[in-house]
Amino acid sequence: MRSILMRGCASLAVVVAVAAVPGLALADSPAPADAGSDVPVHTGPAAAPIVVTATPFGHTTDETPTISVHIDAEQISRAGGASIADALRDTPGISVSGFATGASRPIIRGMDATRVRLLEDGTSSSDVSDIGPDHGIPIDPLSARSIEVVRGAATLRYGSQAIGGVVNTINNRVPMSLPKETISAEASSSYTTVNKGAEVAGLVDGKAGQFALHADAFWRTTDNYDTPDGTQQNSWFHGWGGSLGGSYFLGDGKSHMGLAVTHYDSQYGVPSDTTYIDMRQTKVMSRNSFDLGTGLLKALTLDGSYGDYKHSEKNPDGSINSTFKNKEWNGRGELLFNALGPVRNTALGVEYINRKFQGLGEATDYLSPATNESIAGYLFSEIQLASRFHVEASGRVEHAHITGTPADDRFTSRDFTPLSGAIGALYEPITGVKLGLNFSSTGRAPALTELFARGAHDGPQTFEMGDANLKVERANSLEASLRVHEGGFRLTGSIYSTWFRNYIYGDLTGRTCDDAGVCAVGGDGELRELFYRQQGAHFRGLEGQIEQVLTKTAEGTFSAKVLGDYTRATLDDGNNVPRIPPYRVGGGFTWEGRKMDAGMTLIHYGRQDKAGLFDTPTPGYNSLSMNLAWRPFTRRPGVEFSVIGQNLTDDTQRLATALNKDLVVMPGRSVRFVIKVATL
Repeated sequence: MRSILMRGCASLAVVVAVAAVPGLALADSPAPADAGSDVPVHTGPAAAPIVVTATPFGHTTDETPTISVHIDAEQISRAGGASIADALRDTPGISVSGFATGASRPIIRGMDATRVRLLEDGTSSSDVSDIGPDHGIPIDPLSARSIEVVRGAATLRYGSQAIGGVVNTINNRVPMSLPKETISAEASSSYTTVNKGAEVAGLVDGKAGQFALHADAFWRTTDNYDTPDGTQQNSWFHGWGGSLGGSYFLGDGKSHMGLAVTHYDSQYGVPSDTTYIDMRQTKVMSRNSFDLGTGLLKALTLDGSYGDYKHSEKNPDGSINSTFKNKEWNGRGELLFNALGPVRNTALGVEYINRKFQGLGEATDYLSPATNESIAGYLFSEIQLASRFHVEASGRVEHAHITGTPADDRFTSRDFTPLSGAIGALYEPITGVKLGLNFSSTGRAPALTELFARGAHDGPQTFEMGDANLKVERANSLEASLRVHEGGFRLTGSIYSTWFRNYIYGDLTGRTCDDAGVCAVGGDGELRELFYRQQGAHFRGLEGQIEQVLTKTAEGTFSAKVLGDYTRATLDDGNNVPRIPPYRVGGGFTWEGRKMDAGMTLIHYGRQDKAGLFDTPTPGYNSLSMNLAWRPFTRRPGVEFSVIGQNLTDDTQRLATALNKDLVVMPGRSVRFVIKVATL
């Protein structure tokens, strides 16, 4: 604890130092980057931001057939929380698993874990959050500059485990462009009432000749959080981390080679249990791009990462129950082509993943050592058929070699070769109105737990059994989207349907088990029996958001918004897919001004009474949030004071998506105070 506090004090010193330096020009956000950069572009409320994950070519959110999501640093700060999922929770179509303060994954249209690919700067997050819902993601939102969510044809660049979509956290740890300023910095500090939470974060970007350099660090600590029903025991969190990175730019700056080393360290309680998780990861990332001229070949990109991850599940006295280790290589090479007739852009790529998972202690009873090695080739292309009509198409062939030991103790090796393809079209019948249509057929190899789970997992309190004979899962998806942008009015909406063949899901049997695997209906054990099974399934739903500028003056802009989403998921046997989020509908108002920003959002979450077998329905609730940001200094507009309120109705909130919802209530009324200083 002493070392953590020392790191926190050091980070706090960054805030003070930045504010005290007299000659630095202060601003609200980093300088704009070019379309090929991963640094988020400050575009204002009416402009579409660039989403580099959506295509290899750096398009805006309005240029892709499926609607992409871009969450900037200000939105991440207002959301708070220790997980990137928290920053996305108010986005239509996206919910959170909410298992623990330190373990919450984003859920896209009811799909989680092995159907949502998590990335950091375009490379694998290299964790074990897909192994169990109590396992956190080693990417802290304090280090993120933006978060992108992408669906459609572009997801095939990142693997078959992206049926639901791709969530890419962008933090510029490997700089993708030369900064315009010699040095720039940002720092923030906050305090949250609901959990006595304190956090500090800072980052520095700079350049020296043709070198771009980056450093960042964060520290946060919380106590158990309060709920309307009392304190949620064992819900605390402590964490710290940081990175050092740099890139060298050749010639005119169109080519670069870069490397970053990152570290993440956290300890957090599992609120449905008495144990806590002690997690750490060290990762090396490399991002490289080489300009190939103006002929047919445009550029070559080579990106890769290696992550060394470990966490131990400990008792309150510090003794270790089990340890999970994950060592993972991820590499991608992509060749970009210039326009050739109506073919506007093309990318040809190859991706390699080598994952070695190991469980020690009691973890061997749940999942023995297992490996997953895959290599894939893919093609992504854009075709401009007319000035207002373009098509995106992609295809991927992937071979996965997976090994492990199921419950029968016989070492098993499985090989899968899923094929995937997608095509999408975007048509603009009149200026300001865009219609999108996307079809995809995606094959997914079964995941490690789905094949080889073999016993007790104390965190989620389940006794899980995999099936080493599972087949490739296939999802055939059809989606239509509508975007309208006329003056101060913006509408985005989608309707979708996905038909699964051999859908893999965790099926609760209604029996409880002890650690030895003795299971019975009404048994004495505390673990719920869960089998991984396959059958057909159908997901369908709709989502959308409307924004309207009500008043725009020289002092600022006053806007209103309405949002909502709904997902329905059923199995072919007539039962419900378990742990699907309920419908929600809401809206609010925002003011964005030179000196002050303010906002209010009220969202109603419906009752989820279409729960899976032996799952628990959840009641509806209301979530009211408000925020106020003040920049009092005209000559230093980068100094900002914020107050952020969440769950101001103090409603009792249980998440239908959480496996431990019967035991865990989300935080109650919370007020967060933030100080931020930014320089250019």
